[in-house]
Amino acid sequence: MAAIGRFQKHNEIFYARVVDGELFRLRGDVFGSPSFDRRPTSRKGVKTLVPVVPSKVIAVGLNYIEHARETGKPLPRLPLFWFKAATSLLPDGGKIEIPFPHHRTDYEAELAIVIGRKIRNITAAAAPRYIFGYTAAQDISDRTIQDAESQWARCKSFDTFTPLGPLVETKIDPNGLAIQLFQNGHLRQNSNTSQLIFKPAELVSFISTNLTLLPGDVILTGTPSGIGPIQSGDKLEVRIQGLAPLVNGVK
Repeated sequence: MAAIGRFQKHNEIFYARVVDGELFRLRGDVFGSPSFDRRPTSRKGVKTLVPVVPSKVIAVGLNYIEHARETGKPLPRLPLFWFKAATSLLPDGGKIEIPFPHHRTDYEAELAIVIGRKIRNITAAAAPRYIFGYTAAQDISDRTIQDAESQWARCKSFDTFTPLGPLVETKIDPNGLAIQLFQNGHLRQNSNTSQLIFKPAELVSFISTNLTLLPGDVILTGTPSGIGPIQSGDKLEVRIQGLAPLVNGVK
């Protein structure tokens, strides 16, 4: 299916395949065997939404060696994950809202996995068959709260704290992709998914041994080194090789 997005035109919400900037509407279940219109839909008045509606968003921490080192934390022996509120999702073009301007709040560029089928307790070898695709994301983090608490859900679940999208790429190898974050045009994070400690298939397998994953669920795979603070007026752009860029402002 290649690049799939979720859009709104007037009061209608629909999925579409994106080819050379044109939208071809999807008919049927996006996670099943859908068909697509042969003629494109006009983009006039079309709004880009978060590409999927997950039952849960799962974030993975300390999954790049250099990022673990910059935080001063030991490398995890098993994937470290927690839940982010689905209400924290923000589409491409949306504004990240900082709830406590006197707190330090950081950007974190991440590759996101989108689950395509219901799964429970699968192996890493089988995991790719259950992955719908990949998209760009951020795990915005209130460091002041994070440093004061033993769990990370609150500091990372404020509204707008999970930018996601704009498209899900369904035909891409997630291993060996350049991942970058630009802040106001300046390169801040620059790494490669080959540096992930736990690869996407391993993450899906491990998480599925602990809980059931449903179609549309999102897994953030971790951020590389180079994290830093954001402030009102910033423009943040996540660029991951082979994926559409994710661009968000800050207020």
